[in-house]
Amino acid sequence: MRVAAHHRADYAHFHSITTRWLDNDAYGHVNNVVYYNWFDTIVNELLISGGVLDIVHGPVIGLVIESACTYFSPVAFPDRITAALRVAALGNSSIRYELAIFRNDDDLASAQGHLVHVCVERVSRQSTPIPDPMRSLLQSIQTPALFQSPP
Repeated sequence: MRVAAHHRADYAHFHSITTRWLDNDAYGHVNNVVYYNWFDTIVNELLISGGVLDIVHGPVIGLVIESACTYFSPVAFPDRITAALRVAALGNSSIRYELAIFRNDDDLASAQGHLVHVCVERVSRQSTPIPDPMRSLLQSIQTPALFQSPP
């Protein structure tokens, strides 16, 4: 069953990213691996700018344990894109992010997907609860049940 493209209004946090010439592949559109870079960028932009992730010295980091992306329409350099983010679920140590890529001023996503982070202690790599400041930030962009994907 094909998933329908989401609208911009379905998301809570946005980050503008400029495509680059090198993002295009031999077929003249942005290569699929670049979308995962954009997904990583918006998640880490939120956490770093929100002051809840110190990528060098913080005691807790997030490791991606699952990811997926569905593509609806091509993006190519020199398109402007907006990466969009919402939190679909918060567990004890895990976060399910849902993401979308919007081309130029389009209302429907060109691509959308999800990734799951598990919070771990930096040194031991053992799972650890989501720190309270991070949980508060993530709750601020958590979506109502209406928009959540099934588990």
